Amino acid sequence: MKNVLIGYYSRTGSTEEMAKYLAEGIRISGNNVDVKKISEIKSEKDLDGYDGFIFGCPTYHKDITENFKTFLFLAQKGNLAGKLGGAFGSYTHSGESPGIIFDTMEHVYKMRMTDLGPFGLKESMIKSEEGRKACQDYGRDFGGRL
Repeated sequence: MKNVLIGYYSRTGSTEEMAKYLAEGIRISGNNVDVKKISEIKSEKDLDGYDGFIFGCPTYHKDITENFKTFLFLAQKGNLAGKLGGAFGSYTHSGESPGIIFDTMEHVYKMRMTDLGPFGLKESMIKSEEGRKACQDYGRDFGGRL
Protein backbone atom coordinates (compact mmCIF):
# COMPACT_ATOMS: atom_id res chain seq x y z
CA MET A 1 0.00 0.00 0.00
CA LYS A 2 1.42 3.36 -1.09
CA ASN A 3 0.77 6.89 0.17
CA VAL A 4 -0.50 9.68 -2.06
CA LEU A 5 -0.88 13.38 -1.37
CA ILE A 6 -3.49 15.41 -3.20
CA GLY A 7 -2.63 19.08 -2.76
CA TYR A 8 -5.10 21.58 -4.15
CA TYR A 9 -6.42 25.12 -4.17
CA SER A 10 -10.11 25.81 -4.69
CA ARG A 11 -11.81 29.18 -4.77
CA THR A 12 -15.42 28.15 -5.35
CA GLY A 13 -15.31 24.54 -4.11
CA SER A 14 -15.28 22.84 -7.52
CA THR A 15 -11.61 21.84 -7.48
CA GLU A 16 -12.00 20.73 -3.85
CA GLU A 17 -14.84 18.45 -4.90
CA MET A 18 -12.65 17.01 -7.65
CA ALA A 19 -9.91 16.35 -5.07
CA LYS A 20 -12.33 14.38 -2.89
CA TYR A 21 -13.50 12.26 -5.83
CA LEU A 22 -9.90 11.63 -6.92
CA ALA A 23 -9.16 10.47 -3.37
CA GLU A 24 -12.06 8.01 -3.53
CA GLY A 25 -10.48 6.50 -6.64
CA ILE A 26 -7.09 6.20 -4.98
CA ARG A 27 -8.68 4.44 -2.01
CA ILE A 28 -10.50 2.08 -4.40
CA SER A 29 -7.08 1.19 -5.85
CA GLY A 30 -5.99 0.06 -2.37
CA ASN A 31 -3.74 2.98 -1.48
CA ASN A 32 -3.72 5.60 1.26
CA VAL A 33 -4.40 9.22 0.42
CA ASP A 34 -4.24 12.55 2.23
CA VAL A 35 -6.18 15.46 0.76
CA LYS A 36 -4.84 18.87 1.76
CA LYS A 37 -5.43 22.46 0.81
CA ILE A 38 -2.13 24.01 -0.27
CA SER A 39 -2.49 26.46 2.64
CA GLU A 40 -2.03 23.46 4.98
CA ILE A 41 1.33 22.58 3.40
CA LYS A 42 3.72 24.93 5.18
CA SER A 43 7.12 23.55 4.15
CA GLU A 44 8.75 20.96 1.92
CA LYS A 45 8.92 18.65 4.96
CA ASP A 46 5.13 18.32 4.71
CA LEU A 47 5.74 16.45 1.44
CA ASP A 48 7.84 13.72 3.08
CA GLY A 49 6.51 10.16 3.23
CA TYR A 50 4.49 10.14 0.01
CA ASP A 51 5.00 7.89 -2.99
CA GLY A 52 2.82 9.92 -5.34
CA PHE A 53 1.47 13.43 -5.70
CA ILE A 54 -1.51 14.90 -7.51
CA PHE A 55 -1.68 18.69 -7.51
CA GLY A 56 -4.74 20.67 -8.55
CA CYS A 57 -5.77 24.24 -9.20
CA PRO A 58 -8.61 25.83 -11.16
CA THR A 59 -7.92 27.87 -14.26
CA TYR A 60 -8.27 31.63 -13.84
CA HIS A 61 -7.57 33.90 -16.79
CA LYS A 62 -5.87 31.03 -18.66
CA ASP A 63 -3.37 30.46 -15.81
CA ILE A 64 -2.92 29.01 -12.35
CA THR A 65 -3.55 31.27 -9.37
CA GLU A 66 -0.76 33.30 -7.75
CA ASN A 67 -0.96 31.35 -4.48
CA PHE A 68 -0.57 28.12 -6.44
CA LYS A 69 2.54 29.47 -8.14
CA THR A 70 3.97 30.16 -4.68
CA PHE A 71 3.06 26.61 -3.64
CA LEU A 72 4.86 25.18 -6.67
CA PHE A 73 8.07 26.97 -5.61
CA LEU A 74 7.70 25.43 -2.13
CA ALA A 75 7.06 21.97 -3.59
CA GLN A 76 10.16 22.26 -5.77
CA LYS A 77 12.23 22.07 -2.57
CA GLY A 78 10.58 18.74 -1.68
CA ASN A 79 12.86 16.46 -3.70
CA LEU A 80 10.03 14.90 -5.69
CA ALA A 81 12.23 13.62 -8.54
CA GLY A 82 11.26 10.15 -9.67
CA LYS A 83 7.97 10.07 -7.73
CA LEU A 84 4.69 9.50 -9.55
CA GLY A 85 2.80 12.69 -10.33
CA GLY A 86 -0.50 13.85 -11.73
CA ALA A 87 -2.35 17.15 -12.13
CA PHE A 88 -5.97 18.27 -12.21
CA GLY A 89 -8.18 21.31 -12.18
CA SER A 90 -11.60 22.70 -12.88
CA TYR A 91 -12.44 25.39 -15.39
CA THR A 92 -15.34 27.32 -16.84
CA HIS A 93 -14.09 27.95 -20.37
CA SER A 94 -10.39 27.38 -21.11
CA GLY A 95 -8.77 24.82 -18.76
CA GLU A 96 -5.00 25.49 -18.95
CA SER A 97 -4.05 24.98 -15.28
CA PRO A 98 -3.74 21.15 -15.21
CA GLY A 99 -1.32 21.28 -18.14
CA ILE A 100 0.77 24.03 -16.54
CA ILE A 101 1.01 22.06 -13.29
CA PHE A 102 1.73 18.79 -15.10
CA ASP A 103 4.54 20.36 -17.14
CA THR A 104 6.09 21.89 -14.01
CA MET A 105 6.03 18.56 -12.20
CA GLU A 106 7.54 16.75 -15.18
CA HIS A 107 10.16 19.21 -16.40
CA VAL A 108 11.12 21.18 -13.29
CA TYR A 109 10.66 18.58 -10.54
CA LYS A 110 11.69 15.64 -12.81
CA MET A 111 8.82 13.53 -11.58
CA ARG A 112 7.60 10.36 -13.26
CA MET A 113 4.30 11.64 -14.58
CA THR A 114 1.30 9.44 -15.14
CA ASP A 115 0.59 8.63 -18.76
CA LEU A 116 -3.00 9.67 -18.02
CA GLY A 117 -1.84 13.24 -18.66
CA PRO A 118 -3.28 16.33 -16.99
CA PHE A 119 -6.95 16.03 -15.98
CA GLY A 120 -9.30 18.95 -16.44
CA LEU A 121 -13.02 19.01 -15.87
CA LYS A 122 -15.52 21.72 -16.70
CA GLU A 123 -17.17 23.00 -13.52
CA SER A 124 -20.65 22.19 -14.82
CA MET A 125 -19.64 18.49 -15.06
CA ILE A 126 -18.20 18.03 -11.58
CA LYS A 127 -21.47 17.38 -9.76
CA SER A 128 -22.74 15.00 -12.42
CA GLU A 129 -22.40 11.23 -12.18
CA GLU A 130 -20.16 11.34 -15.26
CA GLY A 131 -17.88 13.94 -13.66
CA ARG A 132 -17.64 12.08 -10.36
CA LYS A 133 -16.81 8.86 -12.19
CA ALA A 134 -14.16 10.58 -14.34
CA CYS A 135 -12.43 11.85 -11.19
CA GLN A 136 -12.64 8.47 -9.48
CA ASP A 137 -11.28 6.75 -12.59
CA TYR A 138 -8.27 9.10 -12.74
CA GLY A 139 -7.57 8.46 -9.04
CA ARG A 140 -8.00 4.69 -9.36
CA ASP A 141 -5.77 4.54 -12.45
CA PHE A 142 -3.17 6.73 -10.76
CA GLY A 143 -3.17 4.45 -7.72
CA GLY A 144 -2.78 1.42 -9.95
CA ARG A 145 0.40 2.91 -11.43
CA LEU A 146 2.09 3.22 -8.04
